[in-house]
Amino acid sequence: MPQSVLEMTKELVLAEIQAGSLLPEDMHDTARRVFESLMALKSREELESLIPIPVTDTAPVLVDWRKSITRQAVTCLECGQTLKQLSVRHLRQHDLDGRSYRAKYGIPGTQPLLARETLTKQRRIAAEVKPWEKSTAYMKAQKKKAAAAKKSGRKIKGR
Repeated sequence: MPQSVLEMTKELVLAEIQAGSLLPEDMHDTARRVFESLMALKSREELESLIPIPVTDTAPVLVDWRKSITRQAVTCLECGQTLKQLSVRHLRQHDLDGRSYRAKYGIPGTQPLLARETLTKQRRIAAEVKPWEKSTAYMKAQKKKAAAAKKSGRKIKGR
Protein backbone atom coordinates (compact mmCIF):
# COMPACT_ATOMS: atom_id res chain seq x y z
CA MET A 1 0.00 0.00 0.00
CA PRO A 2 1.47 3.39 -0.96
CA GLN A 3 2.39 5.82 1.77
CA SER A 4 0.40 8.97 2.35
CA VAL A 5 2.04 12.35 1.85
CA LEU A 6 1.88 12.96 5.62
CA GLU A 7 3.70 9.68 6.37
CA MET A 8 6.41 10.49 3.81
CA THR A 9 6.84 13.97 5.32
CA LYS A 10 7.18 12.51 8.81
CA GLU A 11 9.81 9.97 7.68
CA LEU A 12 11.83 12.56 5.77
CA VAL A 13 11.91 15.02 8.67
CA LEU A 14 12.81 12.29 11.18
CA ALA A 15 15.61 11.08 8.90
CA GLU A 16 17.03 14.62 8.75
CA ILE A 17 16.90 14.93 12.56
CA GLN A 18 18.61 11.53 13.00
CA ALA A 19 21.28 12.46 10.45
CA GLY A 20 22.02 15.61 12.44
CA SER A 21 21.29 17.98 9.57
CA LEU A 22 18.14 19.38 11.23
CA LEU A 23 17.66 20.71 14.74
CA PRO A 24 14.50 19.55 16.54
CA GLU A 25 13.45 23.20 16.99
CA ASP A 26 13.28 23.64 13.19
CA MET A 27 11.21 20.51 12.73
CA HIS A 28 7.83 22.25 12.32
CA ASP A 29 8.95 24.68 9.59
CA THR A 30 10.79 21.95 7.71
CA ALA A 31 7.84 19.55 7.97
CA ARG A 32 5.50 22.23 6.58
CA ARG A 33 7.85 22.97 3.62
CA VAL A 34 8.39 19.27 2.86
CA PHE A 35 4.64 18.60 3.04
CA GLU A 36 3.88 21.50 0.63
CA SER A 37 6.56 20.31 -1.78
CA LEU A 38 5.28 16.75 -1.75
CA MET A 39 1.68 17.90 -2.28
CA ALA A 40 2.74 20.04 -5.25
CA LEU A 41 4.57 17.07 -6.74
CA LYS A 42 1.58 14.82 -6.17
CA SER A 43 -0.84 17.24 -7.83
CA ARG A 44 1.51 17.69 -10.82
CA GLU A 45 1.78 13.90 -11.12
CA GLU A 46 -2.01 13.52 -11.05
CA LEU A 47 -2.45 16.25 -13.69
CA GLU A 48 0.04 14.57 -16.00
CA SER A 49 -1.76 11.25 -15.65
CA LEU A 50 -5.03 12.92 -16.76
CA ILE A 51 -3.55 14.24 -20.03
CA PRO A 52 -4.73 11.91 -22.78
CA ILE A 53 -2.03 10.26 -24.86
CA PRO A 54 -2.97 10.17 -28.53
CA VAL A 55 -3.25 6.65 -29.86
CA THR A 56 -2.47 6.10 -33.51
CA ASP A 57 -4.17 3.30 -35.35
CA THR A 58 -1.76 3.35 -38.26
CA ALA A 59 1.08 0.88 -38.23
CA PRO A 60 4.59 2.25 -38.76
CA VAL A 61 5.54 2.38 -42.40
CA LEU A 62 8.24 -0.13 -43.20
CA VAL A 63 10.89 1.45 -45.41
CA ASP A 64 13.42 -0.49 -47.43
CA TRP A 65 16.65 1.30 -46.56
CA ARG A 66 18.40 -0.27 -49.58
CA LYS A 67 16.37 1.95 -51.91
CA SER A 68 17.52 5.07 -50.05
CA ILE A 69 21.20 4.48 -50.90
CA THR A 70 21.89 4.77 -54.62
CA ARG A 71 24.99 5.24 -56.73
CA GLN A 72 24.61 9.03 -56.87
CA ALA A 73 22.82 9.99 -53.63
CA VAL A 74 21.46 8.99 -50.24
CA THR A 75 17.92 9.86 -49.20
CA CYS A 76 17.42 10.63 -45.52
CA LEU A 77 14.65 8.38 -44.26
CA GLU A 78 13.70 10.96 -41.62
CA CYS A 79 13.08 14.02 -43.81
CA GLY A 80 13.37 12.75 -47.39
CA GLN A 81 16.24 15.09 -48.27
CA THR A 82 18.66 13.80 -50.93
CA LEU A 83 22.36 14.18 -50.11
CA LYS A 84 25.78 12.77 -51.05
CA GLN A 85 26.14 11.49 -47.48
CA LEU A 86 24.25 11.54 -44.21
CA SER A 87 26.64 13.57 -42.11
CA VAL A 88 26.71 13.80 -38.33
CA ARG A 89 25.51 17.38 -38.67
CA HIS A 90 22.46 16.37 -40.72
CA LEU A 91 21.55 13.49 -38.41
CA ARG A 92 21.89 15.79 -35.40
CA GLN A 93 19.02 17.88 -36.84
CA HIS A 94 16.84 14.82 -36.27
CA ASP A 95 18.32 14.17 -32.79
CA LEU A 96 20.06 11.06 -34.11
CA ASP A 97 23.57 9.80 -34.66
CA GLY A 98 24.79 7.20 -37.13
CA ARG A 99 24.24 4.30 -34.76
CA SER A 100 20.72 5.27 -33.73
CA TYR A 101 19.74 6.06 -37.35
CA ARG A 102 20.93 2.63 -38.44
CA ALA A 103 19.10 0.95 -35.54
CA LYS A 104 15.88 2.85 -36.23
CA TYR A 105 15.74 1.77 -39.87
CA GLY A 106 17.37 -1.66 -39.56
CA ILE A 107 20.52 -0.71 -41.45
CA PRO A 108 23.57 -2.90 -40.72
CA GLY A 109 26.35 -1.19 -38.77
CA THR A 110 28.85 -1.85 -41.56
CA GLN A 111 26.76 -0.02 -44.19
CA PRO A 112 28.22 3.44 -44.93
CA LEU A 113 25.67 6.25 -44.93
CA LEU A 114 26.85 7.75 -48.20
CA ALA A 115 26.36 7.34 -51.93
CA ARG A 116 28.33 4.50 -53.51
CA GLU A 117 30.11 6.89 -55.88
CA THR A 118 31.15 9.13 -52.97
CA LEU A 119 32.41 6.09 -51.06
CA THR A 120 34.48 4.97 -54.06
CA LYS A 121 35.94 8.48 -54.41
CA GLN A 122 36.84 8.67 -50.68
CA ARG A 123 38.53 5.26 -50.81
CA ARG A 124 40.54 6.25 -53.90
CA ILE A 125 41.70 9.49 -52.26
CA ALA A 126 42.66 7.66 -49.06
CA ALA A 127 44.68 5.13 -51.07
CA GLU A 128 46.53 7.96 -52.82
CA VAL A 129 47.15 10.12 -49.76
CA LYS A 130 47.82 7.25 -47.30
CA PRO A 131 46.98 9.27 -44.18
CA TRP A 132 48.09 6.42 -41.92
CA GLU A 133 51.68 7.04 -43.09
CA LYS A 134 51.55 10.57 -41.70
CA SER A 135 50.60 9.54 -38.17
CA THR A 136 53.21 9.91 -35.45
CA ALA A 137 52.95 6.26 -34.45
CA TYR A 138 53.67 5.17 -38.03
CA MET A 139 56.63 7.60 -38.30
CA LYS A 140 58.11 6.33 -35.03
CA ALA A 141 57.73 2.73 -36.14
CA GLN A 142 59.48 3.52 -39.45
CA LYS A 143 62.38 5.21 -37.63
CA LYS A 144 62.75 2.20 -35.31
CA LYS A 145 62.63 -0.13 -38.29
CA ALA A 146 65.29 1.91 -40.13
CA ALA A 147 67.53 2.05 -37.05
CA ALA A 148 67.22 -1.70 -36.54
CA ALA A 149 67.99 -2.35 -40.21
CA LYS A 150 70.98 -0.03 -40.12
CA LYS A 151 72.27 -1.72 -37.00
CA SER A 152 71.96 -5.19 -38.57
CA GLY A 153 73.25 -3.97 -41.95
CA ARG A 154 70.12 -4.94 -43.93
CA LYS A 155 68.26 -2.87 -46.50
CA ILE A 156 64.67 -1.82 -45.90
CA LYS A 157 62.07 -2.98 -48.41
CA GLY A 158 60.61 -0.23 -50.56
CA ARG A 159 63.56 2.16 -50.17
